[in-house]
Amino acid sequence: MDTIINFFSEHQLQLIAIAKNTLLTIFIFIGANICSKLLKRAVHKGVYRLSKQDEIITKLLTTLSGYVVYLIAIVIILDLFGVNTASLVALVGAAGLAIGLALKDTLSNVAAGVMLLFLKPLKKSEFVEVSSYTGSVKDLGLFTTVLETADGVFVSIPNSTVWANAIKNFTRNDKRRMDITVGISYGDSIEDGLAALKELVDEESRILMEPTPQYLVHTLADSSVNLQLRAWVATPHYWDIYWQTQRKIKDKVESKGITIPFPQRDLHIVNSDKK
Repeated sequence: MDTIINFFSEHQLQLIAIAKNTLLTIFIFIGANICSKLLKRAVHKGVYRLSKQDEIITKLLTTLSGYVVYLIAIVIILDLFGVNTASLVALVGAAGLAIGLALKDTLSNVAAGVMLLFLKPLKKSEFVEVSSYTGSVKDLGLFTTVLETADGVFVSIPNSTVWANAIKNFTRNDKRRMDITVGISYGDSIEDGLAALKELVDEESRILMEPTPQYLVHTLADSSVNLQLRAWVATPHYWDIYWQTQRKIKDKVESKGITIPFPQRDLHIVNSDKK
């Protein structure tokens, strides 16, 4: 007991300072936690509005703002305990350079992720084709881009791969052109075939009249004259109209007395008399 009292007497000032700094550390962490939540809430509202409701970039900047608050709190705490923060920053910088060289491929994904987030060639829920993969964008982070294919497959693509390849975005524009091709026999009337395509357009009110639909002789193929309908539709309705039109086109063409041909081969067998 006397030893403890003597130790306290000899190190009273140091122990009080440690206790004081410990309490300050607790208060700083509590304050940082409160400030982080408030800042994240404010950043979320501001960025969500300025980015036109882009959930991905809002999530990223909101998370980063919270980390910044805690980083500042850690620097203040280290300074309370007498740690030379200037030397620490230099050490962190040197370590960061070494880590950057070791993880250059990973950091290239981060750089590509930042470019994708701010240039926005793709956004959450958009249907895109990237590096031979086609699907809806589920998430765009600092390292990977996540797609969900039409048949429900999870695909994670490194951001550097996404950035380095062409991105085909099927839902970014308000409207898309629908191309429907049907073959008719060489003995049938082309005008009747084109009239059948026009009737399909007249029966589908969702097809846009501007730009004007086109009815074309597309190809003179080996066994058919291929006619093509080119019509513009609103992007959200594209596939529904496309499949409905494909379903109706056979009956519509045949109602005009037109035959839809298919490849045929005539086989002639020549019998020679055996000697």
